[in-house]
Amino acid sequence: MDQELSRFISRRKMETSSINAVGIWFYSLDTQRYLYLMRNDPRHPNAWGLPGGKIESNETLIEAMNRECVEELGFWPHEIKLIPIEKFTSDTGNFEYHTYVITVDEEFVPELNGEHRGYCWVPLDDYPKPLHPGVWRTFKFSSVIDKLKTVEQLS
Repeated sequence: MDQELSRFISRRKMETSSINAVGIWFYSLDTQRYLYLMRNDPRHPNAWGLPGGKIESNETLIEAMNRECVEELGFWPHEIKLIPIEKFTSDTGNFEYHTYVITVDEEFVPELNGEHRGYCWVPLDDYPKPLHPGVWRTFKFSSVIDKLKTVEQLS
């Protein structure tokens, strides 16, 4: 990861006046597939999403990513290549969702907590359905798909 970007992300604390969240696409270099998790909650049952969640007050993006991945997957890579993909801001400005890709050398088997009931590793063009509404919205932006394809080409 670029050192300047790393320092910015590490130092930036999330504002407490709005809700901030983060989602992480894990991309496996050996299989060229992405990790999705099947949600186990009443709002979006059986929808496929990404590991992640709300950023707690005074927590950096990196700290939130690490905490959420350890909670939901039992895994956080020792060395990361972190690639920003999208920052969604709601029309009201009180919700921000940061989406990143983390490349890993090979697929891993997540140790799921109660928030998810399944997982899959799939190619970009063969994503599972139904997608969580937030991930589905992200897929509708050609710029996001272009960024993900660039990650694949450069990895």
